[in-house]
Amino acid sequence: MDRGEELNADSADLRCRIAREAATLLYSRAEKEYKQAKLKAAKTFGSHFLPTNLEVALELDRIAEENEGSARKERLIQMRTEALKTMEIVEAYSPLLIGSVWRGTIRQGSDIDIALIHDSPGEIVNLLKANGFEVSKTEWIRVTKRGKTEISFHIYTETLAKQRIEIVVRTVDEASRKRKCEIFGDEIKGLTIQELEKLLRENPVQQFIPV
Repeated sequence: MDRGEELNADSADLRCRIAREAATLLYSRAEKEYKQAKLKAAKTFGSHFLPTNLEVALELDRIAEENEGSARKERLIQMRTEALKTMEIVEAYSPLLIGSVWRGTIRQGSDIDIALIHDSPGEIVNLLKANGFEVSKTEWIRVTKRGKTEISFHIYTETLAKQRIEIVVRTVDEASRKRKCEIFGDEIKGLTIQELEKLLRENPVQQFIPV
């Protein structure tokens, strides 16, 4: 190995260690945001190298698997099953399972994320309450990405089995907009009711990560 190859190998190793440290900070919830976790990890190693969000996410998945083992897979199946039950209640609003339960990358403290389409989110809140859900909080969230502003209504509740769930309601006009995942870098496709039913029958712990 020549000097250039040694430097490249050293850089790659440092990048991996920084990614691992950033993932550790996220797993322990010492940091909540990927950017801050990466900056803090790089500072720990006295480096300016910053791994990608994907590199950190993959390390985070490994750490969760190492620490939680088979119980993690059992919990994933349970969360996907609970997600399906909730999606069936709001079936009229084109529910889509997204987030870590869709990805199969859950960790301790993860919740269920479901996206819906409707112009009157208050109707969904009433529907959930009518079906025994206790809604703890609702809010409008405005986010600007690449010069485009997105507005969505967020409902925070629990499944009937007391599993935390966040429901994002978007308008009909925004329903066709493709969304890129800022962590994994791919398109957020999610799972419909039919796709989730099939997954639970055939491969309930399958992951959806771009590697």
